[in-house]
Amino acid sequence: MHIINFKIALRNFWKNKGFSLINIGGLAIGLACCLLLLLYVNYEWGYDKQFKDVDRIYSGMINLKINGKLITTQASPTKLAGAAMEEVPGIAVAARVAFNSDAKTLFSYNHHNFKLQSFNVDPAFLTIFDYQFLHGDAATALVQPNSVLVTASIAKKLFGNENPLGKSIKWDDRKQLKVTAVIADLPKNQSLQFDILQTWAFFEQENPQVKEYGWGRISCATYFKLKEGANTAATDAVLRQLIGKKEKEYPMEAFLSPFIKNHLYNEFENGRNAGGRIDEVRLFLFLAMCVLLIACINYMNLSTARSEKRAREVGVRKALGASRNILMSQFVLESVLLSFIAMLFAFALLELTLPSFNQLLDISIRIDYSSYQFWSAIIGLILLTGVLAGSYPAFYLSSFVPVKVLKGFTQMGKSSLPVRKILVVLQFTLSVCMIICAIIIYTQIQYLKNKPLGFDQNNLVQINLEGELLKPGKLALFKSELQQSGDIISSSEFAGPFTQSGHISGDISWPGKSVKDNSIIDVRSTGYNFAETVGTKIIQGRDFSLKFSADTSNSVLLNESAVKMMEIKNPIGTVIMDSDKPLTIVGVLQDYSNESLGAKTKPTVYYYNIKESAVLLLRLNPEKPLTQSVGTIKKANLHINPAYPDAIEFMNDSMQEKLKSEKVLSVLSNLFGSFAIIISCLGLLGLALYMAEQRNKEISIRKVLGAGLSDILMLLNKDFMKLVLISNLIAFPLAYIIAANWLKKYDYKVDIALWPFLAAASVSVIIAILTVSLQSVKVAKANAVDALKNN
Repeated sequence: MHIINFKIALRNFWKNKGFSLINIGGLAIGLACCLLLLLYVNYEWGYDKQFKDVDRIYSGMINLKINGKLITTQASPTKLAGAAMEEVPGIAVAARVAFNSDAKTLFSYNHHNFKLQSFNVDPAFLTIFDYQFLHGDAATALVQPNSVLVTASIAKKLFGNENPLGKSIKWDDRKQLKVTAVIADLPKNQSLQFDILQTWAFFEQENPQVKEYGWGRISCATYFKLKEGANTAATDAVLRQLIGKKEKEYPMEAFLSPFIKNHLYNEFENGRNAGGRIDEVRLFLFLAMCVLLIACINYMNLSTARSEKRAREVGVRKALGASRNILMSQFVLESVLLSFIAMLFAFALLELTLPSFNQLLDISIRIDYSSYQFWSAIIGLILLTGVLAGSYPAFYLSSFVPVKVLKGFTQMGKSSLPVRKILVVLQFTLSVCMIICAIIIYTQIQYLKNKPLGFDQNNLVQINLEGELLKPGKLALFKSELQQSGDIISSSEFAGPFTQSGHISGDISWPGKSVKDNSIIDVRSTGYNFAETVGTKIIQGRDFSLKFSADTSNSVLLNESAVKMMEIKNPIGTVIMDSDKPLTIVGVLQDYSNESLGAKTKPTVYYYNIKESAVLLLRLNPEKPLTQSVGTIKKANLHINPAYPDAIEFMNDSMQEKLKSEKVLSVLSNLFGSFAIIISCLGLLGLALYMAEQRNKEISIRKVLGAGLSDILMLLNKDFMKLVLISNLIAFPLAYIIAANWLKKYDYKVDIALWPFLAAASVSVIIAILTVSLQSVKVAKANAVDALKNN
């Protein structure tokens, strides 16, 4: 029986090649889009799941009050790991990690210099995370302070084909370190990405003050591995009380956060998880299902539209004794077979688009064709698509009554018309909703790109302060050479990478501050001429200047947000306190957005201290060629700091990088929204083709009676246009709700205007008209005599 059904299905496909191609095309596009998005969802969902016992690994997160709000951060006190090991029974292992995220570190071998990302970790780090060791082992890799662990690709870069174990590499052009282990390269979907691991002991050697850090200094990440069978809730409860017992002065608590959730659930509100990247993953999963559903609806529409052509077949088979179940299995088999063929084309599309998709998202998705899970998912998707697409046609077509069909009843399609209309409305509702959301996302991105930042990002670059540039005399010489060349207008040191967040402090107090006020303020170190260099304004007072000796010790600048928060009416000359140290406000800076384009500026205090600064900001001369200015910086760096490769970072590039997530979402929304419209139009084209064939005689009679081309087009288009307009009316409120919820995460955002809705409606209507008219014009121009003669 199944073989007969299979032969009938193939014969039916060949007999109706046009409809079959439309169905296969729509399903192929839908399946390709769905597969691409599902691969991305699986990639994101698989973050950090490569580790053994990952369900026992936790991050030590910190809740602290900042300006009256409860803020959650992954940074923790350096004392937390040791204290937790002693006093929290459920913890088996704890390890600290210093990320060195401000800049990559210089490593050298045989006069070849590389800037690499390194972490300083406790030896227990390798007990918590089980990396794949190619050389050496976890027990001894980081025991000695001068030990380093490298990844396979870095070992290849440094040593070529030589055995890396026991080799010495120079760190920061100062100290020799010994390679004790090599691990396999890290998958891109791991949260902790590094090139080299160094020891925490070495970190303390280079930074002796770290040993003296108190509970108020949150400067590292802490990871825990719980004992097997430990009660997570009980362990978390003990950890939450730990800091309060040790130091009541600081209003913060530590708690356990599952490491496996760090990537997707990375946002917190009031000390509780509030989603994060998981919302984006859910959105892509929703898009995948929408596109696939739209493709399935096409099949349903076209199959039921062709009901009259299948009616006699159903009647004859029922008269010969075929049951309804057999007929339903026949139509589902046809759908599954067509779904299988469409999957073959979808695979071709997937292979063509996957490299570009990886490049767009800066990820590394590969299809593992040897994985049984992958093939199980593919088979499941084929069956799901086939059954979903074929379910309604099978139910509907198998319901025909043989007597009515065989007597010549030819109006079978009309009873399915309401369902087909509902399916068309659903198709276009989803498509229009996707288009509206894509337009609003694009509008928000353009708003953030064009919003005044409060500083001039053009012609502003930064380089790292390292090597010889850490010596005041050499740094002064470097700056002098640059400014004498005329290619650089001004320069100033800064605490860290200009577009990244930095240090915070709870020790700042001011006149009128309440005793119960636990506000925490951002603090940044700078050099002279800071405002001029970054291109921001001094609202009141002045900038730090060499003319004022007090600026090096007890002068500070505040931004507008800090002045507003402190409620200081006349800030210039006002004395604030940093612990017991008095600081005089000498200037007020205009608020500027450098860390986040969509969030409000944080209250910030600036103080002069080039010893605590990590980068040098340089304002290029706009009247000089960019290549000339960059060449001057490289030449000066080679002269004064030859051991360190010059790494010039442009601020406009860094600011654009902050919109990467939004840009990806915008591109994907536009891309898959367009595919949804294309698939919908394929279905509309098939329906228009069927309707034109069914009304061929009617159209011919109307032409004989004097109807013109425009009258015929209006007749054939009006029913479809009603459906598209209804789709828009349903999509409008749905899209508004989705867009409004997405915009909530921004402090600075666009108002949802009317024009995106009108634009989406216009696009859907125009495309629908063109699609239907493509077939309608052909029928309307046909010779009426031929049509009447054949009928």
